Amino acid sequence: MLELEIFDLKLETEWIGRNFLLLEETESTNSFILSDKNDFPNGTVVFAENQTAGRGRLNRTWVSAPEQNLTFSVLLTEISPLMPDLHLVNFAASIAVANSISNLYQLPTDLKWPNDVLVRNRKISGILVESVSSGSQVRKLALGIGVNVNQTIFNGDYLIQPTSVKNELRESASREKFLAELLNNLEQGLLELAADKQAVIDEWKSKCSALHDKITIKIDSKEYDGILDDIDEHGFLILRTPDEEIKKFTFGDIQVRG
Repeated sequence: MLELEIFDLKLETEWIGRNFLLLEETESTNSFILSDKNDFPNGTVVFAENQTAGRGRLNRTWVSAPEQNLTFSVLLTEISPLMPDLHLVNFAASIAVANSISNLYQLPTDLKWPNDVLVRNRKISGILVESVSSGSQVRKLALGIGVNVNQTIFNGDYLIQPTSVKNELRESASREKFLAELLNNLEQGLLELAADKQAVIDEWKSKCSALHDKITIKIDSKEYDGILDDIDEHGFLILRTPDEEIKKFTFGDIQVRG
């Protein structure tokens, strides 16, 4: 189990993770934290040692070995400073994960639009943002983050082959120190997002090696080829097609074609 004493010593946040729930098992930390049965304060973190029905983007599953990785959700209820581009919390979270990996382990990271963190072209982390609304107003948001830390064997079919900190370093890493570093960076990133969203987008773009490369973006059964021209002020992907047409995407899977 996660050793909370070690985690607490490294946590430097003011509000993220100050209310912390450690679960042995749950279906999904996002579902748990957003449930109407629970009324948690802003910044609450729900961490699960085992998720039995973890989710990824586009209804995909997120499979994680019990007690080996980081699988948790952060609750955001004070979200008016982040409006109207609330989905950009995904960018702030990706940057926080990448910076934590770089700071602690000096591993090269790469951000893949819209929500993946890669190390040497292998996926080490994914992020899922979900919310609960009343009418058109978002009441609360769950920022679900999964990071492969000490898992070494990954069975199954993957769009992007996975890796972990342990696989890259050839030694185990402290989940407690990693989690604290990540939450420290995430809080700073969310504060920056509220103050200057363009700075967050610019930092994200600086960490995305596919920018200005030839890519294919897939949406359901359709494919679109072109140049990843830019990420706009809303976090949308701008694709320039071979006939110089500009297309804007809010979601999809991209593949770098080289």
